[in-house]
Parts: sequence; C-alpha cells; structure tokens
Amino acid sequence: MIRSVVRGTGSALPRRIMKNADFEGMVETSDEWIAQRTGIRQRHIAADDETTASLGEAAARAALADAGLTPDDVDLIVLATSTPNNTFPATAVEIQNRLGMHHGFAFDMQAVCSGFVYAVVTADLYIRGGLAKRVLVIGSETFSRILDWSDRSTCVLFGDGAGALVLEAGEGAGTIADRGVLAASLRSDGAHKEKLFVDGGPSTTGTVGHLRMEGREVFKHAVGMITDVIEATFSASGITAEDLDWFVPHQANKRIIDASAKKLGIAEQKVVVTVDLHGNTSAASVPLALSVAVADGRIKKGDLVLLEAMGGGFTWGAVLVRW
Repeated sequence: MIRSVVRGTGSALPRRIMKNADFEGMVETSDEWIAQRTGIRQRHIAADDETTASLGEAAARAALADAGLTPDDVDLIVLATSTPNNTFPATAVEIQNRLGMHHGFAFDMQAVCSGFVYAVVTADLYIRGGLAKRVLVIGSETFSRILDWSDRSTCVLFGDGAGALVLEAGEGAGTIADRGVLAASLRSDGAHKEKLFVDGGPSTTGTVGHLRMEGREVFKHAVGMITDVIEATFSASGITAEDLDWFVPHQANKRIIDASAKKLGIAEQKVVVTVDLHGNTSAASVPLALSVAVADGRIKKGDLVLLEAMGGGFTWGAVLVRW
C-alpha cells in the first residue's frame, strides 16, 4: 500500500528573542510567574519584515534541503496557519511563488493550533489518493500580530515561527512496521468557541481582532481531549504508549504536556518539549519541536513518533508516524 513517508524537516524563527523578564515593564507579571505556570522562558517575535509567508518559505527551503529535493520535486503545499499574510489569496500560494514553483497547487488550512496535525493527515490523503507524490506541509504563524499586549493572561504565552516537513509517497506492507503516516484521529467541537478565539474577522467586525482566551477552561478540557484522540490512534494502529519512541505534543503549556503524558502512561524521557524556547507558536509548534528533535539526533529513521495538538474551536487531533 502507499504510505506518506517523511523525507525532510526544517524550521525558521524570527531574529528577535523576547524573554520573560522583558514583560515586566509592560504588564504585571514576572519571569518566575510565567515559567512556573507555563514552562515558557522565551519566545521569538517577528519584525516588520518577517511574516507568515517569509518564515514559511524559510522553513520550507530548510525541509527541502534536508530531503535533498528542490521545489520542482513538490506537487502540493499545505500551509497550516491562523495568521495569513492576507485574507486572500492563501498564504500557501505566496510561499509557492516565493519558492519559484509555478506548477502543482497550494492551499491554507485553518484549525488553529491543531492545524499542522490536520495538514499532515490531509497531505497523507492526497498522497494515498494519488493526487500528489510529494507534499510540503508547513506550519507558520505570527501570533504576535493578533495579541493584546496589555492582556497579561495571553500576551506572555505566544510566539512566532515556522516548521515544515516533506512527505513523499512510498510503498508499505500495510503493517505497523511501515515507514510513514500510520494512523490518525481528528476532532472538533464548536460549542467551545468562546473559550479560545479572536474577536475580529472580515465578516463580523471588518478588523483582524485580538486573541481572547479563558485559560482555566482551556486547561480543564485539554488533557481529556488530548488523551481521547491519542487513545483512538493507539486503537486504530494496535499499539500502546510503551511502543512509542517519541511523543511530540503541541507546545502550549508544560503542565498540560506533563499531565497528558502521565495520564497516557508515556515516559517523561520520550516527550519532546520546546515550549521553554518558543512559547506557543500555534500551528508551528509541532513541526518546530520535530525539527529540533530531528536536528539533535533524538528522532531517527525507524522511530515511532506520535504528534498531537489542540487548538481554538475547539479542534484537536493526533497522528502516528514511523520515521
């Protein structure tokens, strides 16, 4: 059977690093308060000349280089983002043009922090359906553009960045030993919209708006929802937590990551954590963490890797990949 195999990974971060202490003159907070409650110690903030498109392009080029490929080898670009350069066209099309790619097709996917997981599953379906042989899957965000910098409950949590991977059609035997995407579970429930949303949009206010969040409510639902889709993915693939080599969760809050891993029985040493370095980069957080763990040698060919994310909507999902 056809499997979607990972050929390369890459990432890109804005030049500016903003540490927790930098917030102390802006809002009533401290490095200790932020680190203790979230695990975040710093994040990257985009400059005026750094956008979702430019960061996405840089991450895509890094992933292509890692794969030993060029834009000519790609059939499709799927960009997960909640912070596009324009209302339309899709920022994926702008990245396509930046790469000098005038063939194939490209589109954006909007599932907030779950966007990259949704995008990987979507790319896998295009590959297995025969509509693409190689896909650039990108998560790129500039959440600093939609933050209310006077709201200490949200402005300290988010950062900017991009991550990407290249998926390529390969042959598998249809077993758990195959390389590539093996199983997935996706969910959403719009009843939770008011818990995490942006209070603007073209059809409602005609403005971009700012991010609003009920932090306690999000935390309350997060662990249960995350474990729900992971257990479904385990069931679909016939594996258990002990079979995993690496767990790469959405990097939103260290306490949520720890609680989820504990509930699922995933050993602490198998969990990839980068929230301390990047903050919550929404759809970019999972590919950024993947890129770090691949670059430092933790994730290797043949490893069984579980990706997971939850975002506004609510949306949530998990995908199992044999590296």
